[in-house]
Amino acid sequence: MSLLIPVAVVSGLGLFFGLGLSYASKVFEVKVDERIGQVREMLPGANCGACGFSGCDGLAEAIVNGEATPNRCPVGGMSMVEAISKFMGIDAGSVEPKEARVMCNGTCDNAERKYTYFGIEDCHSANALAGGMNSCSYSCLGLGSCRKVCPFDAIEVENGVARNISEKCTGCGKCVAECPKGIIRLVPVTSGFTVFCSNQDKGAVARKNCKVACIACRKCEKACPSSAITVENNLAVIDPEKCINCGECEKVCPQSCISNAKAKCFA
Repeated sequence: MSLLIPVAVVSGLGLFFGLGLSYASKVFEVKVDERIGQVREMLPGANCGACGFSGCDGLAEAIVNGEATPNRCPVGGMSMVEAISKFMGIDAGSVEPKEARVMCNGTCDNAERKYTYFGIEDCHSANALAGGMNSCSYSCLGLGSCRKVCPFDAIEVENGVARNISEKCTGCGKCVAECPKGIIRLVPVTSGFTVFCSNQDKGAVARKNCKVACIACRKCEKACPSSAITVENNLAVIDPEKCINCGECEKVCPQSCISNAKAKCFA
């Protein structure tokens, strides 16, 4: 009998608190919109963060709450945007597919070196040592930090320079954010001719440090029939919205730093 009373008390307390918790869960329940899960299923699941949210879960919630549009995801493509827009009953908008390009051709054959690097295989570590081992302070360090963060295996390092594999790139932008030199840029996939150089030194210095550096001679600017090229900060820049991919710039470039990215094969 002496054992039954404590057992009854504990059981009674358990029942009381259980009912209290059950009631509280109903009163303070945070209802989750079931559409969030459905939109999440339509997203690619890359969780790359290129949309500006904390992965696909965050973007799905933002879309349902009206805080973002489906085209914020650069990975899923237009078919995904249309599917989510139809489901949510909103305008699909437009998505311009982009891909990353490393604006450098300072390979081991083209670029001069200041010293031999034996440190950690990381671009940030090398960059901390006098801006890296290359004489050109704007060149790719070729240690693959961009490759390591790419969730799609769309980057490889070839002869000391990182290269984008167009067929795999989704334009998520993680490599752009990772590059300590800031020489990786997102461009429309339809853009062909590209200035594969980021050097902003004056011509003589640029040419001394790299055989294929842009020397701001303005020949490409003068030859362009669509006025798509301008020289800014000693560097030729192509406006992809104006470029007609005629190739006249490549023909006149004395440094061979302009080429058709679509004609290259990095895969």
